[in-house]
Amino acid sequence: MEGEFFVLKSLCIKTKNENINKYLLESFQNLDLDSFYLSHSKFKLYKNVILHYTGGDVANFLKQASDILADSIINFYETKLLKSIIASNYFYFTDIEQHKILTLCIEHLTTKSLEHVIAKKIAISLASEEYFEDNKSLILDGFVRFRVKDYIKLLDSIVDLSVNKFVIDREYSEFIDLLKVYINSKEYGSDIVHLIYKNQESVLLDEFKNVIELDSETLNNKYLSDISFSSNDFALNSLLTLLPKVIYIHVVDVEDEFINTLKLIFDNRVFICSDCNICKMYRLEKIKRQD
Repeated sequence: MEGEFFVLKSLCIKTKNENINKYLLESFQNLDLDSFYLSHSKFKLYKNVILHYTGGDVANFLKQASDILADSIINFYETKLLKSIIASNYFYFTDIEQHKILTLCIEHLTTKSLEHVIAKKIAISLASEEYFEDNKSLILDGFVRFRVKDYIKLLDSIVDLSVNKFVIDREYSEFIDLLKVYINSKEYGSDIVHLIYKNQESVLLDEFKNVIELDSETLNNKYLSDISFSSNDFALNSLLTLLPKVIYIHVVDVEDEFINTLKLIFDNRVFICSDCNICKMYRLEKIKRQD
């Protein structure tokens, strides 16, 4: 078209990794862009993916190319970068512990936070666009090492979050194990206790369906004085004092972290119920209160 100005924009992405090279070629072949040409070659150490654009929207070309480059970095470098950060900043954890932290990082980045998934791609894409404005050739290993600082900062923050979760989970597990050792070392204090669980609160009944009332002197504040799971501390303290042979948990609403904690602590003493006469009675009571 007369008066329209076209510029030749050429980019070369260099990598030694055959899998990355293949990924880039396949991705760029599917690039939705007119006036775009793709070629590849090998020169000395590097495999080169070469892009040529002769259209009038260079900014859009750089954006699409940078997005593909960001995807390749996330797919092929992210796990290695996380391992490096963990090994550098948290070297005092064992290899097994570092692997567990890595698993938490990957889980967080892939399933738990869409915000982080988007943010890391944007960070790499912006760095790529900025780089390509003044450079035609990019060595991928060096670019990842020196040019994606915001992306590395994001991974740093994810590692910190995952380490915190790992430590909390480990302490929680150790505490559960201590309580299990204590429980298994004691004689049964009672035969049956019913725990009615509704609205994240607990009511305890004895084997005759009478409400169990324990005062602070009975509890003696000796098990959970400095530890809080939830508003159900009283119920857990009571069960640790009573040490029942069987615990029937009547779930009026839904099982949550507290119920899972009881299962872990009391193990095969716990039986979950959701449709007996007790469950129906408390569920009906809840409906009447709502009305």
